[in-house]
Amino acid sequence: MAKKIKATLDRRACINQILAKRGDALIVTGLGSSCYDVGAAGDHPNTFYLWGGMGAAAMVGLGLALAQPKRQVIVITGDGEMLMGLGALATIGTQGPRNLAIVVIDNELYSETGMQPTHTSRGVDMAGIAKAAQFARSGTIYTEAQMKSWVPKLYSPAGPAFVAIKVNNTRYPMSIRLRDGAHIKNRFREALLGNAAFD
Repeated sequence: MAKKIKATLDRRACINQILAKRGDALIVTGLGSSCYDVGAAGDHPNTFYLWGGMGAAAMVGLGLALAQPKRQVIVITGDGEMLMGLGALATIGTQGPRNLAIVVIDNELYSETGMQPTHTSRGVDMAGIAKAAQFARSGTIYTEAQMKSWVPKLYSPAGPAFVAIKVNNTRYPMSIRLRDGAHIKNRFREALLGNAAFD
């Protein structure tokens, strides 16, 4: 078994680095920490916060990518949420949307339920699974240099792309202004479709 690399990256610093380049990209978050982290980086009407539906973030991203092929779609979620929806990777791989990137913030813990270890702490390689599922690009980030190299790939229409970012287990306050699911949905639809969203 290969020697385990200690994760030193800070989750919020990584998300800030990714979102600094967002432009008009559509962002979908997984539940829990991903919602808090993306919200802390700066709220935006093109962000869809997925407060419920554990395991569904990647499929919501796929639906958006297929419906909006001219817009880049980035899903930002955690390892626990992605592990629940691993089958989504096979569906995304076979659909092959070039404008979709999946980013997994992997602290190897179920943060929302008590910091229990996830399967990635025992060697499950989600980037390897994505590669086997026919993702055009996949990888795992451990260093700042790898982050710098990967961020432009998340915005390149040459996907689907998958990256797991190994972060430390620093916990941040769980707070965000928007928690009303109906409001989040309506705001996102209006930002995406304009007045046509309600015609």
